[in-house]
Amino acid sequence: MRRLGGPDGVGKTYFECGGLLGHLSGAAARFSAPSEPGNGAHWGPYMTPKSKLLFDPKLFLAKVGEGRKIADYSKNQVIFSQADPANTVFYIQTGKVKLTVVSDAGKEAVIAILGAGDFLGEGSLAGRPLRMATATAISDCSIVQLEKAAMIRVLHEEPAFSEMFLAYVLSRNMRIEEDLVDQLFNSSEKRLARVLLLLANFGKEGKPEPVLAKISQETLAEMIGTTRSRVSFFHEQVPQNGLH
Repeated sequence: MRRLGGPDGVGKTYFECGGLLGHLSGAAARFSAPSEPGNGAHWGPYMTPKSKLLFDPKLFLAKVGEGRKIADYSKNQVIFSQADPANTVFYIQTGKVKLTVVSDAGKEAVIAILGAGDFLGEGSLAGRPLRMATATAISDCSIVQLEKAAMIRVLHEEPAFSEMFLAYVLSRNMRIEEDLVDQLFNSSEKRLARVLLLLANFGKEGKPEPVLAKISQETLAEMIGTTRSRVSFFHEQVPQNGLH
């Protein structure tokens, strides 16, 4: 059984998120909270009433501009590879991407499946010089590529973007903690059930998505640290147990 919490998996990503949070706290310290108008109110050097109202992070990420471009990737196309230079951050507009890590012994594990609204490659902002994982499109994708300098600049200059990115990093960090606990203490059957619910967006806004039609049993096996035959066995048991 391969654990995601090993030296090349979740543990390393968790450490990376911690470093990134430190970087973001420095950026957040630059923003002065506004007072009520008419009571000696003043705005910090980066936050103004005008920029707060006009800047839309989603709109910013939807357009090509200085230090950012949009590229389309087909299914199974590699976005970046493990050990590549880490000098850009990516934002997924549409589609799904899997992150895989290969150990020195040649074993491969899927450490995350990311979808629309997720960032990847953000470890470069925490000083990581090389990619720790390989990112591969598992469906047709449209992805924004932001140069590291451009990403840092907008984090410092636009509080709305910084807030959105910080919320994402915190959410991702909590997910990594949950993945680690799940890997350490739950059976492979329970891990598979949890992964399927997460991939189907169960409990979130929007209509649940079909999972097995998009993700192979081999990929699911790599995500939970078991064999493809076990995943196939669990899948066959679902109707027998009255679950649909």
